[in-house]
Amino acid sequence: MIRSTTLAVLLAPMVPLGACGDGATTTTTDGASASCTTTAVSGMGVLHDFCPPTAPGGGGILLSASGEVLALGGYRFPPASPDDVAFVDGWDITYDRVLTTFDHITLSLGPNKSPTDQSQCDDGHGGATECGTGDSVVAEVDGPFAVDLHKGGALPGAGGGDEQAVAVAALTGQNKRGNAAFDPTAHYAFGFEVVAAAAAAQNINLDAADLADYQDMIAKGYTTLLVGTAVWKGNNSGDLAGAGCTQTTVAPAYDFSVLPRTVTFRLGLAAPTVYRNAQNPANDPAAALGNEEHARGIAVVSNQATTAQLTFHLDHVFWESFVHDSPAHFDPFAARLAGVTAPPTLTLEDVKGATLAPFVDAQGHQVPWRSCLPASQYTPPGSGAMTFDTLTVPINPTGNPATAIRDFNDYVLYNHSTFGHLNSDGLSFVDRQYPSPP
Repeated sequence: MIRSTTLAVLLAPMVPLGACGDGATTTTTDGASASCTTTAVSGMGVLHDFCPPTAPGGGGILLSASGEVLALGGYRFPPASPDDVAFVDGWDITYDRVLTTFDHITLSLGPNKSPTDQSQCDDGHGGATECGTGDSVVAEVDGPFAVDLHKGGALPGAGGGDEQAVAVAALTGQNKRGNAAFDPTAHYAFGFEVVAAAAAAQNINLDAADLADYQDMIAKGYTTLLVGTAVWKGNNSGDLAGAGCTQTTVAPAYDFSVLPRTVTFRLGLAAPTVYRNAQNPANDPAAALGNEEHARGIAVVSNQATTAQLTFHLDHVFWESFVHDSPAHFDPFAARLAGVTAPPTLTLEDVKGATLAPFVDAQGHQVPWRSCLPASQYTPPGSGAMTFDTLTVPINPTGNPATAIRDFNDYVLYNHSTFGHLNSDGLSFVDRQYPSPP
């Protein structure tokens, strides 16, 4: 069943693509311009104005973006229920802003062209090509677009509950093929790119304070910036002497009192990535290919708009391994400030050079795994020091970053680069556009 949402109550009458440059105009794929019929979001002289989209109607597709409820409210500790995502080592995480930039949202022919290679689509001539390229593409929305996912939006999120999404663009037809109607009997491969922050980006919802950080992103080449605060609340609301948390064994025994219990962070991530041919949970219960979780692609229905939500999972940065949906930890980040009496704001640069096997803190001490959840909810992956599992990807501290993970910084970027999804948790083929192992 394709996820469709009646949007008329949320969005005003339709405009073609829902994205405009300075002067509140919309530029179409053929270079034509049209006045924005909604109130444009100002770029404030730093970015380009953004013209919010309106409902495309039946047979159309509304594109939206969401960081899910975790971008809005963070990760509570202790978790309200065992099903809530939580940091297993007792950290409570909140965000002030979650900035990212995306571009080149595409719909392509033949998502099932290759059951064994998710990156491949029909090239429009009976052959195969990378999804999102060449004559395979039937519709495309180009930005780039800058968004603060922490702000949420007016649309319901694809994951349900309190999730929110912000509208990005609307497609009424195949704008790479003369705006021909989408075929309701077909599925179209869905893809998009996460790109470096740029002054050319359209400002979806950034305010003046966000723009100061966004300019820093532009200067440093970041694709995503996580700004927030981590507070350790394990044991009894952060009492190291209290009961509740356990740790694995290292020699000498690790003293967690050397870690700050409140850490402000600005994690700037430079991981441009193309997400090709996403699986789509909205297709359930349709059969998926092979061992994939959901059937691939987007389809339209004639009586209402179909929603395609770019979904960004923020917990990937904190995973304990390259296994998808690994438990999240903040201890390795805090450990890079071990012994600092007045901790500065943590940045990703602070973890550069940190070893993975075993992981050591800023004072050179091996750090154990710490668990602040019941054993029924979490068991550490080993009995000794933290050792991060990269599966088949080699680790080489002096190696080529295109073939090996060198340090914890590389490790974090690699996990983070998998954070782009479709409609909550639809997995894509991940095509990294920076020096990285495949």
